[in-house]
Amino acid sequence: MGLNTPYDIKALILDMDGVLWREDQPIGDLPGIFSRMQSRGWKVTLATNNATLSVKQYLKKLQGFGVSLSGEQIVNSSQAVAQYLSQHYPSGGNVYVIGEIGLIQTLSECNFHHSEENVLAVIVAMDRHLTYEKLRRGTLLVRSGAPLIGTNPDRTFPTPEGLAPGAGAILAALETATSVQAVIVGKPSPEMYKVAIKRMKTSPTSTLVVGDRLETDIVGGQKLGCPTGLVLSGVTGLEAAQAWKPAPDWIAPDLTALLDRL
Repeated sequence: MGLNTPYDIKALILDMDGVLWREDQPIGDLPGIFSRMQSRGWKVTLATNNATLSVKQYLKKLQGFGVSLSGEQIVNSSQAVAQYLSQHYPSGGNVYVIGEIGLIQTLSECNFHHSEENVLAVIVAMDRHLTYEKLRRGTLLVRSGAPLIGTNPDRTFPTPEGLAPGAGAILAALETATSVQAVIVGKPSPEMYKVAIKRMKTSPTSTLVVGDRLETDIVGGQKLGCPTGLVLSGVTGLEAAQAWKPAPDWIAPDLTALLDRL
């Protein structure tokens, strides 16, 4: 389903989890999908709230699915956090990270190093090795005055078995324990989309944002004035999609079906 739209699409910004894959299972023929987009002359950037992998790790994952992209075609919330920290703390410093190695490596490359002492901020992302001790330490640091920063508010994470807890679920525990509301740097903030559009040298109105989550992917695109396409292959179901206001410009079962309608 879709609406009659005035947009002249020249580029796409694609979410990853729930759009391209569910964990290690591809959604559709990914080499064929990217070939179709290339044949139509569309520029493509991938933008994800998932901070568990670095850009290099995402490139390797894509290669495993038979897709070859450049590092410039990937924007993730790890980079957004590093950029946010660099703006506020130009000299770098220590941060306490509840997250995985991809985030820690990305921050380290920008001179922000994981530590439990003298931290500038507590950074919270999806962490599949979460422990009570990590929550305890993060809580104590925030209660001692360290700012609380979340890579994204995604409460769930799509897997082949169903929806699992996401970064937002972990962040909620810290917010509850500290009575502090986190600063969110990933979607629905449109900052990652702005980076992608700048790299592709396109405009918001000619750049289609595709995602599986209404409150982050779609809202972020709408904030920037981009056309939006919601796929039902990840988090959002049809009933919720049809009730959402303002509605996405397109709603499709998956990315393949969405491309058929463009």
